[in-house]
Amino acid sequence: MFIGGKLLSRKTVFSSAQLPSHLNDRERFSLWQDIHVAEIWSVEYGISEKLAFEAAIEATAVGELVLGQMSGTIKHATRKASNIADDDNDGYLLLINKADTLLTGAQAGREYGVGRGEAVLVTAAEALKMTGSDSNVWANVVVPRAILTQAFPQIDDRLAVKIGAESEALDLLKRYCQLLETGRPLTSPDLITHATETIVDLIGLVTGAKGQAAELAGLRGLRAARLQAVLAKIASDFAKPGISAQGVAQELGLSARYVHDLLQETGISFSERVLELRLQSAHRMLSQRHDMRVSDVALISGFSDVSYFNRCFRRRFGHTPTSAR
Repeated sequence: MFIGGKLLSRKTVFSSAQLPSHLNDRERFSLWQDIHVAEIWSVEYGISEKLAFEAAIEATAVGELVLGQMSGTIKHATRKASNIADDDNDGYLLLINKADTLLTGAQAGREYGVGRGEAVLVTAAEALKMTGSDSNVWANVVVPRAILTQAFPQIDDRLAVKIGAESEALDLLKRYCQLLETGRPLTSPDLITHATETIVDLIGLVTGAKGQAAELAGLRGLRAARLQAVLAKIASDFAKPGISAQGVAQELGLSARYVHDLLQETGISFSERVLELRLQSAHRMLSQRHDMRVSDVALISGFSDVSYFNRCFRRRFGHTPTSAR
């Protein structure tokens, strides 16, 4: 798999054939994976035990989008919460199987299996698993989260949903991407913008994020469910001094950037939400427990600095913590 995030030239190739020839198979794979993690994104790969290791990634930049292909004896790919925390990469990948093998995987509580010519949308912002055969070839269309969610706010409802090879929109997208990959490089900003918008629009049609399927998704989709999970986690852990968006994201298998994006849609940021919950908790304790010291209430509610607590309390409620008793 290939994810954006690095500055790319027009065409980038990363192949195991470029590695030192004196290394054995395991050493070459280990070095290849180390370079992959450092330069592309954090993924744990597994290789075929039957075939010699080989892997090649080709990537073509179209503005902020990346059109790529991965081939070789990579058999397993896993992205865990720890991998997400390593790079906080949260782009989307439309994965298109170009071989006769079956690519199976799971994300967002859904399992998928795509054969030759079929596709599936996944995200780097959430835990991901994929398994192929001993030798596989697949293409990726990589789109930054900000671009795709701006066009289709409910796009997460379409994650891990198989797209059939008979899809007319998918066929058009394949041919359009091939044109961009094999044609002359685009240099005009207007043309790059046009190409980007065309690809994003086609992804909307391919996945069903644009059209009737999107209308039926409503607010019951995965994005809404993840927001509820984030809010529930904050509500249960707000009093912990070390609570952070990064920590909440890692526990839920998401990226911190994605958590911030979800909360931004509510109009209340992570820090604002935590602060409000802590102040409300302190206010309740002060009004109900007259035997507790103000400093103890502050600490129990998650404040490590009593002076800061006093300032925030006065600003929020218009009076001092002592006056709340």
